Amino acid sequence: MMAIYKRSIAAKLVGVGSALAIWSSQAQAAASSVLKPDDFVGISFWLISMALIASTVFFFLERDRVAAKWKTSLTVSGLVTLIAAVHYFYMRDVWVSTGSTPTVFRYIDWLITVPLLMIEFYLILSAITKVPAGVFWRLMIGTIVMLVGGYVGEAGYLSVWPAFIIGMAGWAYILYEIFLGEAGKINAQSAPPSVQSAFKTMRWIVTIGWAIYPVGYFFGYLTGSSPASSMNALNIIYNLADVLNKIAFGLIIWQVAVTESESAAKH
Repeated sequence: MMAIYKRSIAAKLVGVGSALAIWSSQAQAAASSVLKPDDFVGISFWLISMALIASTVFFFLERDRVAAKWKTSLTVSGLVTLIAAVHYFYMRDVWVSTGSTPTVFRYIDWLITVPLLMIEFYLILSAITKVPAGVFWRLMIGTIVMLVGGYVGEAGYLSVWPAFIIGMAGWAYILYEIFLGEAGKINAQSAPPSVQSAFKTMRWIVTIGWAIYPVGYFFGYLTGSSPASSMNALNIIYNLADVLNKIAFGLIIWQVAVTESESAAKH
């Protein structure tokens, strides 16, 4: 039995590693310039892409350690970091090759990964109680409004102030749902202490960690300064924020999944 388990782990590791190696080589082949040692933005793209790959392998392998009802949550965590890693390779190449901010790639990444992060709130509650579908759809609507508002402003399709207000409205709607709305109430009333703790930490990441993005947008586009003059700092800030908002977010879910699975196994 142990031999079968080890072979399963090895097969998963090889499969994930092979896929990531292919994407990595494709992204590197697309680069037309070499990463310079004083290009701290490019270095940040590279470091975080490596961290995202490591996190992906970790989350997928740890699925075998948790109970069945938690496997989907870890799968989604792995998908978030996998999708982000692929995009980071290409964003790095855009930056190194052109010196311009890879806005389109970043928003394509967010358009996929941010809804998946929101689904995690629904999934961890669904693992311990019945959750109405309305919770899922309200989180999705808030996420889409927030992302669309940010993108149309940064891409120049809408004036920056109206776009900023739309994006903030979507974010506020999400915060209401996870703090005071039905999702927050289900967590407070039905979840065991470990899930409540994870849920609270996750929503503070959405509050504090996600605040980095509108702050960056504000200083980049609404203070009168040229976005080009602040893009170095903005890209580094956005990149570091993704460590908290994607990797740390997933690790919180992993921790509660392992805790609850081990607790159930003892009883």
